[in-house]
Order: sequence, then structure tokens, then C-alpha cells
Amino acid sequence: MQIIKVPGINGLGKTNGCENAGNAVLALLRNNYSNEQGKLIDVKILDLEEIHLDNGNLELTNKLIYENALETFETKPKLMFLGGDHSISYSIGKAFFEYCARSHKNPCLIVFDSHPNCVPSAGSGFPTHEEWLRALIEQGFPSENILIVGLRNSSSEELQFVREKKVRTLGLNEILIDIENACDAIMEFADGKELYLSLDMGIVDPAFAPATGYNEPGGLTSRQLIYLIQRINKMKNFKAIDMVEINAEKDKEYDHITLKLGAKVLSELI
Repeated sequence: MQIIKVPGINGLGKTNGCENAGNAVLALLRNNYSNEQGKLIDVKILDLEEIHLDNGNLELTNKLIYENALETFETKPKLMFLGGDHSISYSIGKAFFEYCARSHKNPCLIVFDSHPNCVPSAGSGFPTHEEWLRALIEQGFPSENILIVGLRNSSSEELQFVREKKVRTLGLNEILIDIENACDAIMEFADGKELYLSLDMGIVDPAFAPATGYNEPGGLTSRQLIYLIQRINKMKNFKAIDMVEINAEKDKEYDHITLKLGAKVLSELI
């Protein structure tokens, strides 16, 4: 797996600090000597890259993310993008859609998030972390191939858009009732398609991940997230994942517990 740091933010000032998460997660990964499958982890031999960005120039930032993501989609078997806030998923998603079109594959996007990210555009020209999924759908990504897992706070406009576009959702209560069956449903949704998973760490309850863009009570436990990631990682059609919305600066107040969870998730994917 190639790991690509993408320190992009476009969160209207609400996500400052997320640009530092990639390096911080990798630094803490050094404390994970092995993952739960018994695979030893040596950070020095990981396939690491970084897209160097200027967050003051959103046009160039989105262009660089798109071009670099498209190239790696076409040349690498499996990818992880370390954000950054959720705005980076727009350009990565565009590149993924183009890669699938060129390789005649059916694209599938599964989003783990407490919010749908379908706020109407504010007109800045480049989607923020609250707008990116709506923009991606409006750019042509097939909405019937999108599943959002974990929604627990959505605006009326977002809910209307999700319903109109027939975007599938899976609620947290379904996971709590039977996590094994819920994970089966997630994997069945992606079966036969090329899978890109977008992981906003805000899906996790703030008790386990307090340093995210928005704290929403009632989320997954860290153990539940790790279980889901471990199972999805076994899918042969699992092409890429991004991990976003960890605020490295805010996490200093919490003994880096959110970053440690990010490092744990990364260890299970290696």
C-alpha cells in the first residue's frame, strides 16, 4: 500500500490544524510494533509520498491533488490518503471516477461520516469539507453507487438532496444491533465494484476521537471502527481509502488520542 500525505484544508477556518495530521499519525505509528494480524510494522520501509500544497491557492491545490491521485490510481494497486480535512476527497474522488472510467471499472464510494457533506455550494468555486460530496455527485459520480455510513446530524437541505439522488445510507443503530450483519451489508454494496472508502474520523464518538472537525455525540467506538476497517480491508476490490478530519493541534489537549486511533487504523491497513 502506498501512503500519500495530502495536507489540504478548505474548511472556512474550522479545520485549521488538520493539515498537520499526516505527519503526526505517521510519527505515532512508530509506537505500533505490529498490527492485530501479527504483521510487523517498520515505518522506515513504508511507501510514503506527499503532495506539497499551498492552502492559500485552492485552484492549484485541487489541481495537484487530482493529478497526483489519478497517476497513483493508475500505477499503484492500493492507496491510502492521509488528510487534511474532508475537502480533499472531492479531488481524490474526481480522480478515482476518471480512473474507473479509463479502466472500465464500476466506481463505488463508501463514506464513513456523521454528516452527509452535501451542503449547497457557497460559490467559492472549490468545495469545502461540508460541500464536497454534493459537488462530486453534481460532477457526475453515480449517486446510486454511494453509501454513507454513520449519519447522525444532517440539515434539511442535505437530507433532501440525499433522498433525491437516492444515495444509500446505513445508520448507527443498524451497526449497534448487529455489527457483523451491518458490515456484511457494507461489503455487499461494494461487491463487484472498485471501492474507495472515505473515512472521516468524526464517525467515532468524541469519547474516543475528540479532536475532529465537528464533535457529534453518539458515534462508533474505536473498537467498532477497527472491526469494520479490518473486514473491509480483506476485500480484493478495495482500491483506496482516505482518512480525514483529525485536528492535530486540537488533539494536543487530549494526549493525542485521536491521532493514536488514526495510527491504529493505519496499522490495520498495512
